[in-house]
Amino acid sequence: MTTSKLYQELQYVNHSREKRIYYSSLVIDNPKLIDPLLEILFTVDDKLSCKAAWVFEFMCSKQLEAIIPHLDKFTENVSTVHYDSAVRPMAKVCEYLITTYYSGKDHLIKDQLSERHKEKIIEACFDWMINDEKIAPKAYSMNCLYLLGTEYPWIHPELAVILERDYEMQSSGFKARAKHILKRIKS
Repeated sequence: MTTSKLYQELQYVNHSREKRIYYSSLVIDNPKLIDPLLEILFTVDDKLSCKAAWVFEFMCSKQLEAIIPHLDKFTENVSTVHYDSAVRPMAKVCEYLITTYYSGKDHLIKDQLSERHKEKIIEACFDWMINDEKIAPKAYSMNCLYLLGTEYPWIHPELAVILERDYEMQSSGFKARAKHILKRIKS
């Protein structure tokens, strides 16, 4: 399937779980579609990029190792995504990668996620934390940054400053997650 054919197909994706599962399975069954999917996803000024992001997130939730040949492209471009409904799935994919990396279990991600990849994820997560994003990307970013801070000690103090600074003006969801993360940082 060509990029233009995939682009046409993505027009049928909606918020339903059924459609996201269908198209993510299509991509998993045809790994050559991952590159065109990312091409569409990172055409960030096109509203259809959001639908590509939804499919990509579902694909990663089912088969995270499918992202491995595309880690460079993903991490180099993840911070360019700006539509709310595309940022959330990108932050979730970052969380999948980082939680898998620090899980303590053997996984291909541990061997393939490089220093450069982690640096780009750190950059994106801090951007989502300080920008005017919705709670979900911030929550996923908090978790990523907390875990990354176990390897990079400079992250925890920076994250704590942001969480404490923004605590009062954020939603109850943000406050609950921030309180939990701050408690973990301080212990």
